[in-house]
Amino acid sequence: MKRNYHTIDKQRQTGERKLADFLIRNGQALLPMMELIEQSRMAIDELIDVMGRASVEAVLGLSARQVAGEPQQGKARGSEIGWHGTQPGRVNLKERKMRVQRPRLRKKGSGAGGEIPVPAYEAMRKDATTGQRMLEILLNGVSTRSYERVIPEMAETVGVSRSAVSREAIEASEAALKKLMERRFEDVDLLVIYIDGMHFGDQCVLAAIGVDSQGSKHVLALKEGATENAAACKDLLEQLVGQGVDPQRRRLFVIDGSKALRTAINAVFGEQPIQRCRNHKLRNVLGRLPRDQQAQTGSLMRAAWKLGEKEGMAKFRQIASWLEQDYPDAARSLLEGLEECFTINRLDVPRSLHRCLATSNVVDNPHSGVRSRTRRVCRWRPGMPARWSAAAFLQNEKSFRKIMGYRDLWALRAILDGSQPATRQAVA
Repeated sequence: MKRNYHTIDKQRQTGERKLADFLIRNGQALLPMMELIEQSRMAIDELIDVMGRASVEAVLGLSARQVAGEPQQGKARGSEIGWHGTQPGRVNLKERKMRVQRPRLRKKGSGAGGEIPVPAYEAMRKDATTGQRMLEILLNGVSTRSYERVIPEMAETVGVSRSAVSREAIEASEAALKKLMERRFEDVDLLVIYIDGMHFGDQCVLAAIGVDSQGSKHVLALKEGATENAAACKDLLEQLVGQGVDPQRRRLFVIDGSKALRTAINAVFGEQPIQRCRNHKLRNVLGRLPRDQQAQTGSLMRAAWKLGEKEGMAKFRQIASWLEQDYPDAARSLLEGLEECFTINRLDVPRSLHRCLATSNVVDNPHSGVRSRTRRVCRWRPGMPARWSAAAFLQNEKSFRKIMGYRDLWALRAILDGSQPATRQAVA
């Protein structure tokens, strides 16, 4: 075949000339491209305006705090410099100006003539290179979605120390943890409680998320401990009771299979139906098998979970007998906690709910958000993991949706209410 069908050849010049000639003859083909470019520029400008204004105003607030301390409305301060509200202003960002609300500081007793400049605002208003640098940092944060880096780096360009930013972050995370611990649940009809833990160095944070009868998710509580031991698990559950979760109500608990957690549930809430997370079970079993055996074993386990309780458990025992000779550790892991892997099958929960009730993904997803933000932290001080987790969970809660199959939760409620009521054991 002698004819060349390539539009652009290896030397590029001939191909580029052909492409240019084609576009000249067919100018209409450029119109959609021009519209796309225009729309993209509008979207980027809008994003920069929104993100930029919030970031710049945060930096201005930090700079004002370094001069006058924290604003305390209605309270007299010993400092000679006080807060005097906010005022519209403008800052320079390279070739553009941005309208912001700047804080005002004033020396006490000096009237309007005692205005104290905010160092960051003066730097951004007068120095074009400062604005250019801040815009570069802002664009980097927007493009990589690493917003947690934007404020500290922008603050440093105008003389706001990282320690000030750190103090603000600590105070905000402490407020988030306090808000979470003060929640009340007397009026929330919780049907399902998911519990899982995440390790931060030598620390462990246990988290509990509940689902009510309407399918809505609620972040219930967090508990930081040295390990995921029985004491920490029991403290978390007793904390739930203290926040108004009725221990006499029969509920479905979804956990990762921890024996300590199972013991704590029995001690605080009595005998409750417990569903073991199937994702954890899969990882535990497949992690003890060679790579060439993992796909087939995983498929067999997933197929068994779709059967009834007796048939599925029989299938698991059959798989374990196949693995016993060559992979005894995998066989033991497969049979460990077998009945709890089929709790929702035994209760005859509607199939539409199986996907959400069979795993602890509801807790794992916010945990993964914390993990992505803290992967470079080398030293965890006491209290840090709980604060980070509280802030991440509350942020994720804003985008929580109802669980899949929530319209059939009435059936789960009827199943739980029709079961023998749980007998709460005495808490030691």
